[in-house]
Amino acid sequence: MDEPKYTISNAAKLMGISVHTLRMYEREGLIIPFKKSSNQRLYSDRDLERVKCIRKTINDDKINIEGIRRVLALIPCWAIVKCSAEDRSHCEFFSGYTKPCWMINHKKNVCKDRECRTCEVYQSFGSCSSIKDKMKELLP
Repeated sequence: MDEPKYTISNAAKLMGISVHTLRMYEREGLIIPFKKSSNQRLYSDRDLERVKCIRKTINDDKINIEGIRRVLALIPCWAIVKCSAEDRSHCEFFSGYTKPCWMINHKKNVCKDRECRTCEVYQSFGSCSSIKDKMKELLP
């Protein structure tokens, strides 16, 4: 499921979208493809699930990319990775609300050495249903 195996052109073909669209989703912070040392992008089945969710949200729910990014920016990553109060005080994401945490350059907190693509926060939200399920899990 998480093994990167599709090139960008194959992933685009499987999803019925253009390579340009996949690159735009990456640029907009909606998806983080695996990158080989040669900078070639590879996508996993979970990445394709995420793209399906993005496409459904845009086409069926009529929410644009900015709207999707704002929803992802509401994910309480500090609760998922269990950040300390000290870490939260140094986190641009904790006080912001415009970008998902994986778009933030973490410098002075627990996430500074994490690879966002493999982080539990990013991995938890691979499909539309997983977002809601994870949020329910976080409720007291």
